[in-house]
Amino acid sequence: MAKRGEQIVARLKAIGEEIVADVDGGRNPAFDIKMRALGNVQFDERTGIIRLGDERQKRYYFNVGQAKKFLQTLLIAKQIKVLLEQDKPALSIRQLFYTLKHDIPGANENTFDGQDESDPLIEDVELMTDALREELNLIATPNGVLSGPMVVEDRTGDVLDFTKMGSAGGAVPPIVEDGYFHIREMSADYVLVVEKYAVWNLLNQEKYWKKNNCLLLTGKGQPARAERRLLARFGEEYDIPIYVFTDMDPWGYYIYSVYKYGSINLAFFSEKAACPRSKYLGLSVKDVMNFDMPKSSWIKLNDEDFKRIEEISSYPWFQKEHWQKELADLKKFGYKIEQDALVSKSIEFTANNYLPAKITNKDFMD
Repeated sequence: MAKRGEQIVARLKAIGEEIVADVDGGRNPAFDIKMRALGNVQFDERTGIIRLGDERQKRYYFNVGQAKKFLQTLLIAKQIKVLLEQDKPALSIRQLFYTLKHDIPGANENTFDGQDESDPLIEDVELMTDALREELNLIATPNGVLSGPMVVEDRTGDVLDFTKMGSAGGAVPPIVEDGYFHIREMSADYVLVVEKYAVWNLLNQEKYWKKNNCLLLTGKGQPARAERRLLARFGEEYDIPIYVFTDMDPWGYYIYSVYKYGSINLAFFSEKAACPRSKYLGLSVKDVMNFDMPKSSWIKLNDEDFKRIEEISSYPWFQKEHWQKELADLKKFGYKIEQDALVSKSIEFTANNYLPAKITNKDFMD
């Protein structure tokens, strides 16, 4: 078991010993957990990261409304300890649910009824141990693929060259920490994150990464944990530009902010998975005129879009003057444009015209 695993096991043991001490002392056993709620989420302007605040809550055993969650948390902590101590293969969060779900003898009840009960408690254990889920030998299914000048050695010793992954690209693995995904070589001049797989695929087929010596990454929409953590590693370990390219709509803008600042729902994860150095490359409202986007590619904003514009306009991390202007301009324009629509100019337009012009002219937003 690696040193980090030993540290986590030691923390889990300490939690168990605290509960035993409560029982022996005649006290009501309890966990002390940071509150994962919007009211406990803060934007740290100094670091540019969304963080979880310090408000905490107790989860007691002798409490009718909390007893089941208390025991479920113990079951999850125990199973994680076993996985780490026995160096078992990493489980998906779905597999962990099935591993722990069983009848409670004499109670006519299951330990877990659905995965919606176990998933939030996994996040609680992450907070209690100050460890990433991936360090607990648990994985979520990643969506990402990438291509470009990078050679990686995985945990099995296999060497992966991301210039030789073909038209499908190379999959982002569930765990991208150095011990699992050791970057041997990386010579890219910049990283380009593309919101949509279809656009990424078009760029990959045109060997955009080779012509421009960059890493080309997509999270296929809203990124999963692995893509966010990998981009954070690029930001921490390499002094190169990082650009995010999304649709021109409030949903695309928010995807960019998740890569850059972190997310509200996983604020506790943001310190290790945000990439504050990221820049927003586009699409933007001014691109409509600058690149003469045909009106046939415009999509009218609906009520949900307008509501989302209002929501993200109020977020502290969107208070910069240029972002307030962009959101106001989008609202006034009344239309959104998907990055896929750039092919209406020509199939090669995104790779040969749009992206080179934006990068050469440093036409991006922070």
